[in-house]
Amino acid sequence: MPQLGEIKRGWELGRGSKDWRVSTYGLAKYIWHACEKCGKERWVRPRKPFRRFCQRCGSGQVAPRVGSKNPVWKGGRVKMHDYISVYVSSDDFFYPMISTNFSKYGGYVLEHRLVMAKHLGRCLQSWEKVHHKGVRYSGVENKSDNLIDNLELSATIGEHSRNHSKGYRDGYEKGFMDGRSVKIRQLEARIKELEANGE
Repeated sequence: MPQLGEIKRGWELGRGSKDWRVSTYGLAKYIWHACEKCGKERWVRPRKPFRRFCQRCGSGQVAPRVGSKNPVWKGGRVKMHDYISVYVSSDDFFYPMISTNFSKYGGYVLEHRLVMAKHLGRCLQSWEKVHHKGVRYSGVENKSDNLIDNLELSATIGEHSRNHSKGYRDGYEKGFMDGRSVKIRQLEARIKELEANGE
């Protein structure tokens, strides 16, 4: 019987191989540890957070660490597919707007939808679309600019599509006109240069 605190490699316990190319479990360290509640002894990998209880005593003992209590918390803002999502806890007024794909303890809402909902003072319906008005010269919307001045609520999906098309057209026309005026200025400067040289 091993002594408490004794450390062995995984391959010595029959877990994996000595050869690191076959398995890394064989090189991992294990410590002989007793459960702090029932005293049951077992081999445990000494990593953080350390498993102080056996499986039977530990199940249901630890409250889920969600939101800012989670050790990998990064402030509640995540960027996915060019959109920014914001963490909303389960007791928040805007919690019904979260995606159903997220956990029951809290989830994420697209930031531009949350900004519009807070501006209106109500939760948005799933069929209501929020459109980014700001369009660059290339006709691509800036999905991370979530100021209320840059957002517009569309009543239907068709209206949302028309807003996108109008934004692309406006961006194209602005870029076209800017390019044309630059070209005109260059030609005028060239004409003045030729007149000054007497050609």
